[in-house]
This record gives sequence, C-alpha cells and structure tokens, in this order.
Amino acid sequence: MQMKSINKKRVLQCIQEHAPISRAEISAKLSISKPTVSILVDELIQEHWVVEKGNGEASSQGGRRPIQLYFDEQAAYVAGIDIGGTKVKMVISDLSGTIVSQCNFPTNQYLEQGLMIQIRDKLNHLVKHAGIKQEAILGMGVGVPGITDTVNGLIVDAPSLNWMNYPFISEAKKYFSFPIHIDNDVNVAVLGEQWLGRAKNKRNVLFISVGTGIGCGIIIDNQLYRGTTNAAGEMGYMVTNKNDMRQNFHPLFQRYGYLESVAGGKSIGKQLTLKLQKNREHPLFKKATETELSAKDAFFLAKSGDLLARQVIDEAIEHLGFGIVNAACLLNPEVIILGGGVSQSAEEILFHVRKLVDQYLPSSVDIYPSQLADNAGVLGAVSLFLREHESIIRHSW
Repeated sequence: MQMKSINKKRVLQCIQEHAPISRAEISAKLSISKPTVSILVDELIQEHWVVEKGNGEASSQGGRRPIQLYFDEQAAYVAGIDIGGTKVKMVISDLSGTIVSQCNFPTNQYLEQGLMIQIRDKLNHLVKHAGIKQEAILGMGVGVPGITDTVNGLIVDAPSLNWMNYPFISEAKKYFSFPIHIDNDVNVAVLGEQWLGRAKNKRNVLFISVGTGIGCGIIIDNQLYRGTTNAAGEMGYMVTNKNDMRQNFHPLFQRYGYLESVAGGKSIGKQLTLKLQKNREHPLFKKATETELSAKDAFFLAKSGDLLARQVIDEAIEHLGFGIVNAACLLNPEVIILGGGVSQSAEEILFHVRKLVDQYLPSSVDIYPSQLADNAGVLGAVSLFLREHESIIRHSW
C-alpha cells in the first residue's frame, strides 16, 4: 500500500513537471508498468488532481493520438499571508502560484487585539471574491518577521511586532479549521523565489531582504536551512565595522543587530535626517527638524544629486555589500536575490554591491533583484504550505 502511495505521488509530480504528457510517456519516464500507471492516473482523475484532454483519435500520420494529461491547478487553493511590521498582505493562490484574490491591511491597527479575527474576516472576503468554496482551501502558509519555532508554532522573537514566544498556531487554531504552517518571512520569501522567481531551478540560494531590518533566507542543496534554533539567516546581526562596535554602539531598535542598524531602510532615513539637522543651508533643514526622512526620500535626493543623501546611501550600501560578501564566502550560493522595501531602489544598490562582490569574493555569483517583489512573501507562504503539508501534492522543488 505504501509503494502505491509513493508511486501515485511520483505520477502526479511527473504530470505537474511534464504536462502535457501521456500515460505511456509517464510509464517510460518513471519505469512503472503501463497498467499500474493507468490505474494511478484514473484515481488521480477521479480525485480531480488531473484532467485529460484529447480523445485518442487518429492523427494525420495514422495511428491513434494519445490522450494528454494535465495537472489541475485549480483543484484546490492555498492562502498565503505575509505579516509585516507595517502591513499584513494576504492572497489566495491556486496550486500553480496564480493569485486569484488578494488584499492588505495595516498591522498596528489590529496587533494588540483582533489580528486573528481580522485575518479570518479578510480570508472569508477573499474566498467570496474569488468565487471558490471554503472547503477548496487546503490550508494556509504564514511568514512572520522574526525567529520562528516552526515545529511548535511559536514566534520566538519578532521585535517589529513586539512578540516573544507568541503561540501563533495555537491561537490561529481557534479561528481556522484547516492546517497552518509558519516560518520566518525571509525563509518564506526565498521559497517563493525558488518556486516562481529568479531562483527557479537553483539548489543553492540566498535571499537577502533589506527593509527596516536585514534578514537572509538560505536554501542549501535544495533544502531550506533554518539552523539549530531556527535562527539561521539573521544577517542583520553581522558586524561590518569592529571599531564602530567598540565605540559604544547602540542598535537602532531594541534587539536589532549591527548591520541592520547601519544599512537598513530605517537607518538610512535616520542618518540622512541627522545630517540635514546639522546643515541649516540645506533646503530640507526645516523638514528634518520636524520629521524623520525615509529611505525613499534618501534615494530620491541622491538620484537628484544631493551630496548629503549620496554620502548616506554610499555608506549604507558599502556596509550591505561587505555583509553580502561575508555571507557569499561562507555559503557559496548559485544566486543571490535582493528583496525587501529598500530593493525598490535595487538597480542602484546592485550596481555598487556587484562591484564590491566582484572585488572581494573568491568566486563569482549572480545577484538579482527579486522577481516576485512585493509578492515574494505571500507566494513564498503558499510555497511553504505546499512543501510542509503532508499530502499527495507535497512539493520538494
């Protein structure tokens, strides 16, 4: 019985990867007898995982044209949720990663109380909007910005959400009857890029997210690497200037690391604001005394030729570049993907980072901006569920 289950999974995966494909071609590829393949395919059709097209009529060259098999990407759906420090993004996706419905809402408004209720209500709305049945949802994948105990469903430490040892899965089970899988948001994003983005068909991948904080998702030999205590990839804690650390360094936020305190998006805005406050002649002096500028402001000013902004950006990019060199030296990936909020200025960042990497890295590596961009987290959450949930369609890309 176990062998039949294994073969059934193999047949389904073969159809997913090679459709359109005939029963005879599956038999040849998997070295499983034609009668066995035919029985398994018939079961998959009855269970609505597979559809067949064509009627086996004779072709113009004579002989019967084989019936072609396709994976039914709309056989079921998965919810993907990306919980960020400022907003929560939600999607419903089919099994191919096509988004059929999506929404987002501000995190802070619901963080203290009512977050699960809001997620439940929004999900019900998305299901209705997509025109699918509630029972068509297989389950939900969730990405969270912090160290996550995936086995016990705990958010161990998420500074931007002020969560410590938060029992996410047990809380979620009060509102959802389907299975849920959680992981660190950057781990989730690297899965998304490997499934549908720039890292497709790559087995060794780094996804570096540069937002308020800096994190890194790591895939080694096609497996997500979480580390002993699920804290692998906390790249924001790298030190890229030992003298700075010795001189009474203070992190940007409580429990934040050195690299994200000097090269993260919040740091870029803060450093520019401090410089402007010391320069009364600058056109933005008054604004800088009233409010803190953003990384977006800094990149815009630098692009328009502002020397102070250029100085801040160059300093941050240099720190980030050396952090990437350190990570790439250690892990030797095939590709590095740059994502997160600051990656909206990815082309400018990448130009300088590539120069540093080419100069100091012992072997070359491709570096690209995220292809999935703002959807890396939610589609990665869908990918997480499809990888982790034990079912016939469990993926292991």
